[in-house]
Amino acid sequence: MFMLNPNPDYRKPLDPADAETLSVAEAREVERFLGFRQGHKPTPLVSLPALARELRVGAIRIKDEGHRLGLRSFKALGGSYAVIRLVLEEAGKQLGRKVDISEVQSPEVKAVAEKITVSCATDGNHGRSVAQGAQLVGANCAIFVHSGVSDERIAAIASFGAKMIRVEGNYDDSVAEATRTAEANGWTTVSDTSWPGYERVPSLVMQGYTALMSEALREMPEPPTHAFVQAGVGGIAAAVAGHFSVLYGDKRPFLTVVDPARAACLFESAKAGRAVKVEHGEATVMAMLECYEPSLVAWRILSRAADAFMTVDEEDAISVMNRLARPTGGDPAVVAGESGGVGLAALIKVAKDEKLRAAAGLTETSRIFLINTEGATDPALYEKLVGISPDQLAA
Repeated sequence: MFMLNPNPDYRKPLDPADAETLSVAEAREVERFLGFRQGHKPTPLVSLPALARELRVGAIRIKDEGHRLGLRSFKALGGSYAVIRLVLEEAGKQLGRKVDISEVQSPEVKAVAEKITVSCATDGNHGRSVAQGAQLVGANCAIFVHSGVSDERIAAIASFGAKMIRVEGNYDDSVAEATRTAEANGWTTVSDTSWPGYERVPSLVMQGYTALMSEALREMPEPPTHAFVQAGVGGIAAAVAGHFSVLYGDKRPFLTVVDPARAACLFESAKAGRAVKVEHGEATVMAMLECYEPSLVAWRILSRAADAFMTVDEEDAISVMNRLARPTGGDPAVVAGESGGVGLAALIKVAKDEKLRAAAGLTETSRIFLINTEGATDPALYEKLVGISPDQLAA
């Protein structure tokens, strides 16, 4: 399903707080923070010219976040950044002065961090990022996972020293339990979704994502005309849409938000004209996008700055994993996890349907920006779905 944004807020200016969060100045600060991260380097921006010819567009460029900071996901930019920011702010309060990222390994900051416990609920990738951030600064960490999170993803989070807490039910159930437990224990919740009264930390998480935009835009000869960005609660899609709005105003790229058909909380919110919670049904293979209620901050941005909303089916996500693993026409291979290639899956559906092409304004000169939001974060499942291990494909 494909729908142009019908909301009355569409194309209105961003809320000033959101514009500040996703501003150029803050994006530069995020990159400065990354400069202090061991092993940090920009992720590849991959061009797919053969696929562009097949889909009758001018260019397709995909930012490959499967290489990000050892976590194989764009989430490495968000949760860990928020944890570091929060610890430095608390250190500043206790020390009575501004504390810079350059001091993050100092004994004074470590002494503050070791008394802090950060926590969150996760499908996998955000929890790994929060746990990694906690390990970097020396804070304690508790991560809540629902019953659908695989043992392999749980082990990957636990490897950063996090205490793992299982919750019966789905992602939204784990969010509720994580919030309740954190309040009872005085822990700091570092969530990538927001709700009434809880906006600043999720905004910091989204702010962390702007680094991938800064990197990508520096490499492009011209800005994109279109972007297709997948969404769970909406954080990455809102970060892209909001940053584009700040940079380009009314001349920003046409942005389509993409949901799994089985967890289409943003599509249904767009249809309803307000943030809505959708019913939990059959699980989707797009596990990192299996969210049933949008982040309120993300929805506030997307209701104004997204141009269209659409859904993709299970077979679309699996097909694009295989397509990226076995490209034609000399295009490079890309390792994309179950949720990683969903933006490309949406582009393919739109590009091959003349009515949808017209609705989205796709032409033979369109320049498409996509994000491979995750690599093979569950290698065993990747091999099952693609028929080759991610290590073999990378080699």
